[in-house]
Amino acid sequence: MKTKLLPFIFILSICFTNCKSEVSEKEQLIANAKDIHERVITLDTHCDINVKNFTDSLNYSQRLDNQVNLPKMKEGGLDVAWFIVYTGQDSLTKAGFEKAYNNAMSKFNAIHKLVDEIAPNEIELALTSDDVRRINAKGKKVAMIGIENGYPVGLDINNVEKFYNLGARYMSLSHNGHSQLCDSNTGEKDDEWLHNGLSDMGKRVVAEMNRVGMMIDVSHPSKEAMRQMVELSKAPIIASHSSARALCNHSRNLDDEQLGWLKENGGVVQTVAFKSYLNTEKYEAHNEALKAVEAKVMDSLGTPLIERSEARKLPEVEREAYYNNYVTMRSIVREKAKSMPDLPPAVDVGDFVDHIDYLVEKIGIDHVGISSDFDGGGGIEGWSDASETFNVTLELVKRGYTEEQIEQLWSGNLLRVLDECEAVAKKFKQ
Repeated sequence: MKTKLLPFIFILSICFTNCKSEVSEKEQLIANAKDIHERVITLDTHCDINVKNFTDSLNYSQRLDNQVNLPKMKEGGLDVAWFIVYTGQDSLTKAGFEKAYNNAMSKFNAIHKLVDEIAPNEIELALTSDDVRRINAKGKKVAMIGIENGYPVGLDINNVEKFYNLGARYMSLSHNGHSQLCDSNTGEKDDEWLHNGLSDMGKRVVAEMNRVGMMIDVSHPSKEAMRQMVELSKAPIIASHSSARALCNHSRNLDDEQLGWLKENGGVVQTVAFKSYLNTEKYEAHNEALKAVEAKVMDSLGTPLIERSEARKLPEVEREAYYNNYVTMRSIVREKAKSMPDLPPAVDVGDFVDHIDYLVEKIGIDHVGISSDFDGGGGIEGWSDASETFNVTLELVKRGYTEEQIEQLWSGNLLRVLDECEAVAKKFKQ
């Protein structure tokens, strides 16, 4: 009897040894990824803000429902958040420019209140790459400022330097809709353009951004506007939140020709974790399956579900109320989705890193970075908010990226461009 059992026991022992080995390898990989994640500076170039979250009673020192705040940054190991001074496109009139300027100033003031009054012991504003490293070494989180849409500049070129002095270190010259500075990618839909690239004012702004040391962001401008910016700029450019058009055909992504321009210019594309810019088929299938649930939850909150383009057209108070309910709805639906049978897979960290892989292969590791567009529509399965930031590093480790390469992707490349823009600005002062 014992003799017959021996082969069976031998087989079991082999299985146990192999399984134990596999578990050990997985644990070792995770431990290695955690060590790397702890050592490198993780930097996200695009985190939108709402000024209502920068008050004495409601602010980023609390674990709010939004995607980026200090508790979530600490949980996920996100070191640097670029907070965005965003203004939606409106009329190209004096009244429109004045309203946009006031909106921009309210967001600058909110960010400064966070670092100066609300949580100065937890987060500090950085203006240079040296600041980033110094603040990080102290164990504090780092805030940086980017401007999404140059519309608030109006027709006053002096506003570029004013915004720079308030801490802005990059700016896109348009958003969804043509600004007074350049055409937007949105013109591609109907082939309707206002400037055929940059306006004369836009060309002056490019030169002024070079002069003061502000990075030029090409994530929202049209392809022709980008071509002209690359041609005119004496410093490298960035795409603060865009992915690869070859993998996902969306006008917000960069095609191979644009990637070539960016590489030649010495710039960097910050791959963005935005579902519909990563995998159209997966996004649409998953989204369609959840649409009825989202609509039902929004109805229960007293706000009918509408398209993002329609939400942007709402009056300011109604728009803010809609977005507040939308954030609440997403949280509720995310929980409901966990128990939904046969739900198509969501766009996830794997899809995101597919774009990083493509970009690295196409233009080289020196020209690729990472962004989320959190609180502005970004977020994917596995990186749904700042608390899950580690999962990006883990996926990079799984795919064989070295610590040096991961450091480049997370912050090194972007900070290198920032340094080079500063160097160009110094030449103007000589």
